[in-house]
Amino acid sequence: MLVAAAVCPCPPLLVPEVAAGAAPELDAARAACTDALGVLAAARPDLLVVVGPAGRSGRGVLPEGTRGSFRGFGVDLGVRLGREGASERELPPSFAVAAWLLDRTGWSYAPIEGLGVGEPLEPERCIETGRGIAARAERVALLVMGDASACRTLKAPGYLDERAAPFDAEVARALGAADVAAVQALDAGLAYELKASGRACWQVLAGAAEGAGLGGSLLYEDAPYGVGYVVATWS
Repeated sequence: MLVAAAVCPCPPLLVPEVAAGAAPELDAARAACTDALGVLAAARPDLLVVVGPAGRSGRGVLPEGTRGSFRGFGVDLGVRLGREGASERELPPSFAVAAWLLDRTGWSYAPIEGLGVGEPLEPERCIETGRGIAARAERVALLVMGDASACRTLKAPGYLDERAAPFDAEVARALGAADVAAVQALDAGLAYELKASGRACWQVLAGAAEGAGLGGSLLYEDAPYGVGYVVATWS
């Protein structure tokens, strides 16, 4: 059963070494992510599942101990998902950010497993995947990585799209309120057009949260680089 969830954005710029001189611009987002992971720790889960975007096809299960790095972003910094383990796979960027956040907060409360979700995955399949995760243990927590639209400004990766701000506002409202039905109803086609990498992962969360009766809290919402970043907790 799902007992807690944290929703965090996944830009590599969250890592100060990657952001370099621009690091202070995301200090508030980092602080919110730290607070969100504190909610997961307080829930004392038996299992933590990290759910994140992993390209178009998805990469399936990422076992504890899977390693990643930020070398693709010009920084010689390696990370590992949880404790030492044997895995020849490499963490996608969103999971490298998650691993960095977990290490930064000293996570040692429960075993960790990653699940890479293909960004085009249909809502119904996302929801069903979430239901399966919730059934994995008596007390399951989720760390859900993903960004909202990438079209909030002229300099955003997806350029300016007037639909982006209303979309992001509804995402922030739904995630902040733990509105399961609203998250499940997010328009996958619109999310794809707006380059919102988190849509499928949020709908996995919504499937896992069915019947759990969790309440939500919005800790952060902004678009400092024209990309929507949301931090929320469900508990």
